[in-house]
Amino acid sequence: MKKLYAIFCKLEETLVKACVCAVALLVFLSAVFRTFKHPINWAVDLSLLLFAWAVFLGADMALRNTDLVKVDMIVNWMPAKARKILQLVWNLLIMAFLAMVVWYGVHLALDNTKRLFQTLGISYSWATFSVPIGSAFMLVTMILKTVALWKRE
Repeated sequence: MKKLYAIFCKLEETLVKACVCAVALLVFLSAVFRTFKHPINWAVDLSLLLFAWAVFLGADMALRNTDLVKVDMIVNWMPAKARKILQLVWNLLIMAFLAMVVWYGVHLALDNTKRLFQTLGISYSWATFSVPIGSAFMLVTMILKTVALWKRE
């Protein structure tokens, strides 16, 4: 299972890198072509779609690879057991929030099925599904981090 998760993480990282590079390239080319009076109208919509996926998949990568921003000054004065309990409480709150984002994000994406990208002719829900899917990935990441924290002495 760990090997499968490692493959998923590598795939996610590659996808995020590709999305960010594509967005940068599309925005650059769009600006250059607009300068020469030949705009690439679809580049804006495609950039928006790719950026949405890069943001939410990238958020999962960031959550998995780093600790969350926190103020250690007060927490460091606490005993180790209290720090662990506090971290577990924060993780549970984060997981509850992410579960709500998944739930409402699915509804948002389904509500956007009839809305279309003007130049691409595809449903806007392709972009809005990045919210619940990315949040579900972050929820899995938080569950794994919480289990690891729970097992740690």
